[in-house]
Amino acid sequence: MNQSQKAQYEARVKIIKAIAHPSRLFIIEELNRRERCVNELAEMVGADISTVSKHLSILKNAGLVFDEKRGTNICYRLRTQCILNFIGCVEDVLTANAQSQMEILRCCKK
Repeated sequence: MNQSQKAQYEARVKIIKAIAHPSRLFIIEELNRRERCVNELAEMVGADISTVSKHLSILKNAGLVFDEKRGTNICYRLRTQCILNFIGCVEDVLTANAQSQMEILRCCKK
């Protein structure tokens, strides 16, 4: 692997690590529905504002969301919705794994 390839893989890993938390996945899905302010997300996640702000900072540093200050509120939006394609792919893998497990169980019951 050359330096250019390594840099590309590291950039990808940064994004994958950023979404690798249940609260951040939830935030991404909520931001897909519509723009949200930090206090709204904190209430929805069930965490304090500082914790949700840290999650949003990780997502922002990975380039997944951007923010806009409106008075005393900071509102967030997805930068691009294509991240949902990746999440959909993860769901497809989960479904395929479950189907494989069901096939194994069917064989064992015979």
